[in-house]
Amino acid sequence: MKVLVIGGGGREHAVCKKLAESPLVSELLCAPGNAGIAQVARCVPDVKATDVEGIVALARREGVDFVCVTPDDPLALGCVDALEAAGIPAFGPIAYAAQMESSKIFSKNLMKKYGIPTAKSETFTDCAAALAYLDTQSAPIVVKADGLALGKGVVVAATIEEAKQAVREMMEGGRFGQSGARVLIEECMVGREVTVLCFTDGKTLVPMVASQDHKRVFDGDRGPNTGGMGAFAPSPLFTPEIAARTREEILMPTLHAMAAEGFTFKGVLYVGLMLTADGPKVVEYNARFGDLETQAVLPLLDADLMQIMMAVREQRLAEVEIRWKPQSAACIVLASGGYPGKYEGGKVITGIAQAEAMGATVYHAGTRREGDALVTAGGRVLGVTALGNTLREAVDAAYAAARQIHFEGAHMRSDIGSLDC
Repeated sequence: MKVLVIGGGGREHAVCKKLAESPLVSELLCAPGNAGIAQVARCVPDVKATDVEGIVALARREGVDFVCVTPDDPLALGCVDALEAAGIPAFGPIAYAAQMESSKIFSKNLMKKYGIPTAKSETFTDCAAALAYLDTQSAPIVVKADGLALGKGVVVAATIEEAKQAVREMMEGGRFGQSGARVLIEECMVGREVTVLCFTDGKTLVPMVASQDHKRVFDGDRGPNTGGMGAFAPSPLFTPEIAARTREEILMPTLHAMAAEGFTFKGVLYVGLMLTADGPKVVEYNARFGDLETQAVLPLLDADLMQIMMAVREQRLAEVEIRWKPQSAACIVLASGGYPGKYEGGKVITGIAQAEAMGATVYHAGTRREGDALVTAGGRVLGVTALGNTLREAVDAAYAAARQIHFEGAHMRSDIGSLDC
């Protein structure tokens, strides 16, 4: 099969590497791709992930047999809808189902209606009403932009004034455009966060190994939030007891709720959980592989990803055996100096071959080629993933490999894998 993957980050590199292992895949393309993806797929850099018409045209021109749409924006824009309408099989939810991520209010209303455990919340379309509501609340409190905001649309406010400022920036300042025209104000749940990615065809739901990521830029969970500075899987916090409770109280009710509302979700459902004193509760849903978690989870998959994706689209997931390696994985992010704020690109990268010689997998998130040189082209530049028989072994191996890689201004957290942050 000739397969096209949409996207150009570390998540797409992980997906491409796994698909390249499949005997079902004879040729692999990626649009737009990156310098690392180019090692396993033919990249088409002039077709952007949000160019739905361009993606359909590319798939037709190349005679593509199957398309995997991984980023949130094209899913929300109806990329899968457009591909399927053109007779091109595609992996991922249609736009209506992708509202599980593209509208926090949509998913929150679904959870409320079907009694799925989550934070208490109120929805606002008027700034004055939101500010007045905050006067009746106490901090910490959470303010969320309704729509997609590059992972930056959630503010955990330590004070009510900070929450009000977030509301004003979103609703009056246009910080996130139309994504912030409506806001959700929620109670701040207390506990540890765990992510469960699930394959689902709308009838069957199969959880992957649970993972944890580290969002803040500095050690000890200090500094601003990022798209993720590291991740590991499986999570020791996600015990068999919690897994069973999550399946019974959250995963299956979510599947049934979507079916009851008349839409079929086919693809990867990302369920962000808070393990509270009252049990697991939903923080958020995403409609695709997590951008960092995938780099820790997919290396543990001991099955054919292409076979799984086809079964999901054809609603025969129950027929496929999905196995996982009895190991742990850890992913360490090397970021550009200044990230998640301003940073400079074009810094020469060295040492990847040495890291890979140690058994690690180096996923490219923000790289490009300048002549013969590999240079930085993003905030999160590389993800270095290693496996081990224990989490400690995986973490140590990932750090040993990551230390082989150098570029000007590079920084990474030193405490990835810690259960204390």
